[in-house]
Amino acid sequence: MSVFGAHEAKVYYVQEATFGVTPTNPNMLGLATAEDVEPSLNPGLVKLRGVGSRDLNLIRRGSREVGLKVVYAVPSAAPIDFLQFVQTLSSMSVELFYEKSSGVVDLLHKGCRIDKLTVECSVESVIKATAELVGQDLAVGTAKISGATYSDYSGAVPFYESYVKKGVTVLERVTDFKFSVENNLKRVPVIRSTSGHLLKFLQERHRNCSGELTFEFESKEEFDDVINDSEFALEFGLSGANKAVFTSCKWESVSTPTRTEDLVSLKAPFVAKSVAIS
Repeated sequence: MSVFGAHEAKVYYVQEATFGVTPTNPNMLGLATAEDVEPSLNPGLVKLRGVGSRDLNLIRRGSREVGLKVVYAVPSAAPIDFLQFVQTLSSMSVELFYEKSSGVVDLLHKGCRIDKLTVECSVESVIKATAELVGQDLAVGTAKISGATYSDYSGAVPFYESYVKKGVTVLERVTDFKFSVENNLKRVPVIRSTSGHLLKFLQERHRNCSGELTFEFESKEEFDDVINDSEFALEFGLSGANKAVFTSCKWESVSTPTRTEDLVSLKAPFVAKSVAIS
């Protein structure tokens, strides 16, 4: 079997009813627009030393850490079907397989939750999302999930099918935006005799909601907002009726880098109290 290429890889997901358990005969949904997928597995090795030797005395596995990073263009067929898991915090089984006519390498990530999601858009491009997931376990095999069906979401959302609103006003000076939601998940292993090296809980903690807008510099409005300590809502269009709404926002800073032979842009990172994706 020769070396796998990215064109031979596919990533699919399904919501779990029970944390860490892949449903029977699942309907797997695919991210055909994924452009960067990075699975990781850390056995959390415990390295023990003892008297009488300069070298390690024993190496034992510790608490298994499963991670997965996926960068993908938001599919126009279902813009929020995957990224909404950052707010529902439902667990997923995420399957990444590499397939040739001669065989399959299958990586099934179980008990996955989205730890951090970043969505960004620039003119002349499409909306892209970066999802960083934490999982409970990883099963490695030479075949895809038995009894599973596979379907792919298609399309991409171009910049001109998006929008940014501040309150009820559409902002038509924005050239780039990005926003992030961080769940600060905590891996919680416990002492137990069965599967003790696996997490028992993957618990969310405080949530951070933030982002940044880049404007063509035509107005002093953002400087006024900072000086007046103004609070506002920001709404980002994700195609069709789908949107992400950040409430109780304030600009963290406002800057206008000014250079010779170039137009002036305004960068305004923000922080928000809460977010709703719908």
